[in-house]
Amino acid sequence: MLSKNSLQFLDDLKTNNNRDWFLDNKKRYEVFKKDYQQLVTDFLDAMKPLDPSLEMLEVKNCTFRINRDIRFSKDKSPYKDHVGIWISSGSKGMNRSGYYIHISRTGSFIAGGLYCPEAEDLKKMRKEIAFFHEDLEEIINNKNFQKEFGDFDRNEKNLLKNPPRGYEKDHPAIEFLKLKSFETSQKFNIEDVLQEDFVAKMTKKLIVLKPLNDFINRAVTAED
Repeated sequence: MLSKNSLQFLDDLKTNNNRDWFLDNKKRYEVFKKDYQQLVTDFLDAMKPLDPSLEMLEVKNCTFRINRDIRFSKDKSPYKDHVGIWISSGSKGMNRSGYYIHISRTGSFIAGGLYCPEAEDLKKMRKEIAFFHEDLEEIINNKNFQKEFGDFDRNEKNLLKNPPRGYEKDHPAIEFLKLKSFETSQKFNIEDVLQEDFVAKMTKKLIVLKPLNDFINRAVTAED
């Protein structure tokens, strides 16, 4: 779990998101950073026995720099005021499925799946779904998946209005094939991170996503 001091640091950073304040509070940041890394360690210790594909991961593979990339952003705030943890068998530069924990005052959530895949991976995903949609349906309809996540996240940005090229509108998996992004998520209260059972509780939910992650990674690693 994160400490109250770490959450307060994030709140203060959000209000004072500038380099001078950050440098003046460097010692607070170092304490926050250790807290952050310990939380990642706790998640890895909990997740690895449940998903062997994560065995080789280290803390550095799952954390993000606090500095924002502002090159193409209208928001020039230099620092992130949230915590992100990405647990995946693929590297950060490799588009693979995985588990994500997002801790933020403006919206905390856990998630999994494949976010906005590149064109080639999207093509592979649709091919896998077209041929093996029964496998995906079984995963989505599993009672534990339904209880925790229900379905893929669907919105105007990640859903085509018409069938993708090469697929008929009456394909039995057309609602999956229309997706442009394959992630699912569940919100939680940021205060939950202060509870001693936070990691255990979230791990129990995240591991429900393993069959989905396995399906996605099977698809994107397949050779044509």
